[in-house]
Amino acid sequence: MATPTERIPLSRERVLHAAVELADAHGLPAVTMRRLAEELGAEAMSLYYHVAKKEDVLDGIVDVVAHEINDAVARVEPGADWKQTVRRRILAAREVFLRHRWAPELFATRSSTSTAVLRYYDELVGLMRAGGFSYDLVHHALHALGSRALGFSQELFDPGAGASTDVPTELAAQLPNLVGMLGEIAHDDPDSTLGWCDDQREFEFGLDVILDGLDRLRA
Repeated sequence: MATPTERIPLSRERVLHAAVELADAHGLPAVTMRRLAEELGAEAMSLYYHVAKKEDVLDGIVDVVAHEINDAVARVEPGADWKQTVRRRILAAREVFLRHRWAPELFATRSSTSTAVLRYYDELVGLMRAGGFSYDLVHHALHALGSRALGFSQELFDPGAGASTDVPTELAAQLPNLVGMLGEIAHDDPDSTLGWCDDQREFEFGLDVILDGLDRLRA
């Protein structure tokens, strides 16, 4: 532990990891250059020697989380076949997103230029090719999986944290099927999700449906 006179020097890596910790504790909107400087005990202007601007910070923390994902999937034991291995790797990636619940929002818009994310997908393509997929079928598979391939899913309905799943009375008569469904599946534990109606059971259900279908196409 550094003494008051032993200031730990700033670096890009230290700034980005501090940004991840800040987002974990207070959410992504809390990640500002001023707040980062406060957390690091530095002047805001000194951060610009390591990150060009806030946009650079956001791109950088995508890389930090993506490296964490790659480290996690590297520890996954291979399964008996391609499907089991891919499933285990995706669920390992999902565990990382469960630790960084703000990250899906960022990955949805900023992951396409991250070398670490591209490496994750490259290894996924390699596993599917080794499992007997043509490049054409792998391409279709990635479209079918969407963000689920990386460990999170985009929700069709997302009313926001803490929002009620109740349909307004004046609309209930017009929406009998949605009312019936929501009455049966509404969650009691919203904290267990990455988004609304996206708990682990539903994520794995959707993943298995897609992987089973892809396996039949491969065969």
